[in-house]
Amino acid sequence: MELNKLREEIDSIDREMVELFKRRMKVSANVAEYKRENNMPVFDPARERALLDKISELSGEELEEYSRTLYSTLMDLSKSYQHTKLNSDSALYREITDAVENTQKVFPARAAVACQGVEGAYSQIAAEKLFEAPNIVFFSNWEKVFSAIESGMCRYAVIPIENSTAGSVKRVYDLMISHNFRIVRTARIKIDHNLLTLKGVDISEIREIVSHEQAISQCASFLATLGPQVKITRVENTAKAAEMVAKSGRRDLASLSSRACAGQYGLSVLRSSVQDNGNNHTRFICITNKTEIYPGADRTSLMVVTPHKPGSLYRILSKFNALGINLIKLESRPIPDRDFEFMFYFDLEVSVYSPKLARLLSELEAECDEFSYLGSYTEVV
Repeated sequence: MELNKLREEIDSIDREMVELFKRRMKVSANVAEYKRENNMPVFDPARERALLDKISELSGEELEEYSRTLYSTLMDLSKSYQHTKLNSDSALYREITDAVENTQKVFPARAAVACQGVEGAYSQIAAEKLFEAPNIVFFSNWEKVFSAIESGMCRYAVIPIENSTAGSVKRVYDLMISHNFRIVRTARIKIDHNLLTLKGVDISEIREIVSHEQAISQCASFLATLGPQVKITRVENTAKAAEMVAKSGRRDLASLSSRACAGQYGLSVLRSSVQDNGNNHTRFICITNKTEIYPGADRTSLMVVTPHKPGSLYRILSKFNALGINLIKLESRPIPDRDFEFMFYFDLEVSVYSPKLARLLSELEAECDEFSYLGSYTEVV
């Protein structure tokens, strides 16, 4: 048979399938109305399992997996359509709309902002980009930064979440699981690592370099050129590393830190821009302890916990696809003390004013065992 004839046959089948799809969705709308009248949830896992088992049996061994995938997607579309018909705005979405209406229309110029490290830290640079005149309070670790927000000691905190070269800051994602917060804005900061020493030191004198593990990872090629005689020591912050060099009095000690730290601690820039990639940026999140949504918010972050079984993540991703929402970041982290369970972090490109977001949140709340809304915001570049 010629290809054109085969394509004509497929076109004919597709027309029939579209008509059947329309009929199926119409019945789905009737099901939604029945569920409304009888106070029943949209998601019925037992019904879905039974239907997929029946589809597998009808499809035969060769097409079983294809059919299950097709019908899983079809059922997700059906549930989304039912939520639309029910117009079931969740309590969470009402919280979001209240925040849109009641949050002040201009991002604050001044506020108490928690940062990890000491003077000269990249978090400080990010805070100064986000706020005109931040009152920065430094803490020794990220755990204390999160706690400063929860306790109300500081209104905001600025925390690094990912780097374009070294990837995600895993420790921050782990802390996000156990703390309550909302993201109100994000910023991307150009990261420029420099080799800082006491004044007058020659590179041949260096026997130890201190810095944060992310900076060390981002400067791996440069560090390799120094040879095995140079010890690499990890510390909690790049600015703290510069402070250590300044206070040590050691000519054989250097740090990987920002140029701002050289001025802050009276050090020399022995080598500048030693990171492997010149296009090196870190993304910082600005968080607070309540829902604040400023005008123009076009990104939303979520966390979802899924069971360790086939199809768990797919069910979430299929919702984004069904609603036409662009996923711009996906991160997974194992949950401490819970075997084979993972937290999935999502950044979505969707306006807070879009009805798509209301539908998505309603579906996730109804169908996920654990689900957290982290905030809607804009990013400062």
